[in-house]
Amino acid sequence: MNAFFRWLITIRLPVENEYISIIKRTGFLFVFLIGLLLIGCQTSPQTKTYRIGFSQRTETDSWRKTMLADMNRELSFYSDIDFLVKDAGGQSDKQVEQIQELINQRVDLLIVSPNAARPITPVVEKAYQQGIPVIILDRRTASDQYMAYVGADNVEVGRTAGAYANTILKGAGNVVEIGESPGSSADIDRHRGFVEAINRHPGIRLVKKLAGDWDKRSFAGELTQVLKAQPVIQLIFAQNDRTALKAHAVCQQLGLEKRVKIIGVDGLPGKNEGIDLVERGILEATVLYPTGGKEAIRTALAILHKQAFKRENRLPTTLVDSSNVRIMKLQNNKIMEQQADIEKQIHRIGELNQIYIYQKNTLYFTLGSLIVAILLGGWALYLFRTKQGAYQLLEKQNGEIREQKDEIERVSQQARLATEEKLRFYSYISHEFNTPLNLILTPTEDLLSKKNVSPYELRNNLSLVQKNAYRLLRLVDQMLDLRKSDAGKQRLRTSEQDIVAFVRDIVQDFRRKAEKQRIDLQLLTSLSTQSLWFDAEKLDKVLFNLLSNAFKYTPRGGLIHVQLDCLDNQLCIQVQDNGQGMTPDEQAHAFDLFYSGTKSFNLAKGVGLALSMEFIQLHRGSIRVQSTKDKGTTFTILLPLGNQHLTAEEMAGVTSRNTLFQDHLLAEIADEVEPAKSSSLAAKRAGTLLIIEDNDDLRTFLAASLGSQYEIVAESTGEQGWERALEIIPDLIISDVMLSGQSSDAMDGLALTQRIKTDLRTSHIPVVLLTANGQLESRIEGTRAGADVYLTKPFNTTHLLETLRTTLANRQKWQQRFASDFSPQPGNREEKKFLNELTALIEQNLTDPAFGVEKLSREMGLSRVQLYRKVQALLAMNVMDYLTEIRLKRAKYLLKETTKPIAEIADETGFNSAAYFTTFFKQHTKKTPSEYRKSPVGA
Repeated sequence: MNAFFRWLITIRLPVENEYISIIKRTGFLFVFLIGLLLIGCQTSPQTKTYRIGFSQRTETDSWRKTMLADMNRELSFYSDIDFLVKDAGGQSDKQVEQIQELINQRVDLLIVSPNAARPITPVVEKAYQQGIPVIILDRRTASDQYMAYVGADNVEVGRTAGAYANTILKGAGNVVEIGESPGSSADIDRHRGFVEAINRHPGIRLVKKLAGDWDKRSFAGELTQVLKAQPVIQLIFAQNDRTALKAHAVCQQLGLEKRVKIIGVDGLPGKNEGIDLVERGILEATVLYPTGGKEAIRTALAILHKQAFKRENRLPTTLVDSSNVRIMKLQNNKIMEQQADIEKQIHRIGELNQIYIYQKNTLYFTLGSLIVAILLGGWALYLFRTKQGAYQLLEKQNGEIREQKDEIERVSQQARLATEEKLRFYSYISHEFNTPLNLILTPTEDLLSKKNVSPYELRNNLSLVQKNAYRLLRLVDQMLDLRKSDAGKQRLRTSEQDIVAFVRDIVQDFRRKAEKQRIDLQLLTSLSTQSLWFDAEKLDKVLFNLLSNAFKYTPRGGLIHVQLDCLDNQLCIQVQDNGQGMTPDEQAHAFDLFYSGTKSFNLAKGVGLALSMEFIQLHRGSIRVQSTKDKGTTFTILLPLGNQHLTAEEMAGVTSRNTLFQDHLLAEIADEVEPAKSSSLAAKRAGTLLIIEDNDDLRTFLAASLGSQYEIVAESTGEQGWERALEIIPDLIISDVMLSGQSSDAMDGLALTQRIKTDLRTSHIPVVLLTANGQLESRIEGTRAGADVYLTKPFNTTHLLETLRTTLANRQKWQQRFASDFSPQPGNREEKKFLNELTALIEQNLTDPAFGVEKLSREMGLSRVQLYRKVQALLAMNVMDYLTEIRLKRAKYLLKETTKPIAEIADETGFNSAAYFTTFFKQHTKKTPSEYRKSPVGA
């Protein structure tokens, strides 16, 4: 405490130094803000938003240079476009490689001006199929897999040239056509349009079509031969102006430049281009063929910006001859001048932007300085006020510390009380466990100490041991259930059942106890049947706990009434007695786990009621108690009807009461244990099938088809199926070969089968594999894994039912054979190993009268449930029957093969007295040991 006050006094020191520290930090803050402003004023370079790739056949001819210039001119208005240009040099193979490079660079859009249609079609289709928008420019490909096409109608170009040829020739004459590179769409379409036009005039005849300069070949020599030969050529149609100029040179060499008229295509401005050649008279005319560069860029931007665009963009064409060539030239010159002005204006705008950025940064710096000054002034005012209020704050903090200290002391007191309650609780647990343990050990030691024990005394002592063993097991189960509840691992497994019949069965289990204590036990209800979704095992435990408590605190001759009613879409279950009742304090803490009140703690009541509340709340219901001291107690349970309050996982339970748990209940409420009762209940159980199928529809179908004859449990993965197989030990497993799972190493049907057949706990279970693969190799693999039956899909339901019936019948035959021969030779090595170990353990402990199921299950490394079901499945008898048969067989052998006294034989076979051995032997063989020894062999 003195240390605490010393610490409290030192709090003033930081308050005194706070003012100086804040002043120092203010200077750093000012520098920091100035730095941020300077950084913020920096103009970051604008990043490119889109990448457009452009693949063209060549940049050597002036028409394509003009097209690229038009593109760059249009792109100058968009600073966020990264324009990648690839020049194929007129080679189709190289153009294919370049387009693939653009695809690998992940361009946002691809513009292609094909060199030839067919060679590049596959790579263009590939780009389109990978989601890259493709625009075809000028020439087409051999496919329609593109986003848009931009270009003039080459067929119309040819028609225009053909119509003008008819005008020049006046309906008669011989013509030579010089085309583009062979195979290109421009060459094909222009030729087709030209032929269509001249075919309308029979007097005009196309003498020959020559290929233009391509693949290092020249048409000059072939044209020279055609011009020298007959018939006389009056006109040459060249599919581009470059070819037309070269054709004019050939005509000039032959002296035919006056006679032979030439028509070109392109109509570009500039020296030695189409318009210039027409003006100089070298060409008679040229068909204006627009480049489409500007239109291609505009279409690309519309696509990238998700705007409307036209898929087919036809560019207009016109004819330029001597009548309009001067106007066209003037217009082109004017456009060039305007473009120069635009470029100057763009440069000027850039300069103005730099001035604007400088002025903006200056303004930002000024505003930042002003803001910093205001902040510093405000900070100084804050410091002044902080210093004045420092001592007030200190007093307030001291008061809060005192309050926290008081709160800590109060919480510590509560924690100390809670710890004491828990220690008291665990002390009560030890006491509660000691009672049944003493009632087990005391009669056992008494039996061991006596040489001669009467059958009546032996039966009574063993009944007492069994009853308390079950009671102890039930206490352990309750503690485990409580641990699951604390860990949040309790899960509902509900099914729709008749609650009236369910409650009636439970009440009937207590009928004998009620008759012995002369207690009026009744089920009061006006309902004949009532469907309810509930977990049979958990609700069974709840009702058992309530009825057990009612019997415990109800005197002889009292009454216990169980009433069922439906109230406001809820089922109401009431358990009423007229026993000693509870005090108000006990009633308020009836469901508290650690509360003991004025009475000594009772684990069955304390844990049982706490678990009952947990189980009812899991059902989304409620439980309450009304009690009056010395007048009785009424527990009321309300459960919702329907299944809207349940999840799909919670509606996957079994439809019957837990048999093993019912065995515990019957042993708990009965005055005497009936040894045959457990086996009788087990014999009445239907066969259980575990279906493991990841397809929901097939799993549901199998469950519906087989559910009328078997008890069905279904799982969707191999891992869940393996866990369920260990939990319920089914009579037969049906599994799909291919099973999916959430993890990458999910267990399939073959791996699951192999695991089942190699595990000692499950090796006896027959496995039926279902698969869609009916090949012999798959069957062999399934057989190697240990499958008993291998069925292919689609399968016949009747065939499946008969297969299951036969498999289980064969298992029963094995059981009969194993039961009649205690040196069995089963087909499964694991089953043989299991039975050999089981028999060896029993024979090693045959002389120990205390040797039973508990010790046997521990030695075998199995739980009591797993051992019981394993032996039942293999031998069609329970473990105690098997142990009894081995004792009996050993006794018969010693009686026939030796001359040992009966008392010694009784001792060697685990009987404490010869009298009890004689009684036991006669009950099972209808003969006394002496009579059996005297009877002939085989009798």
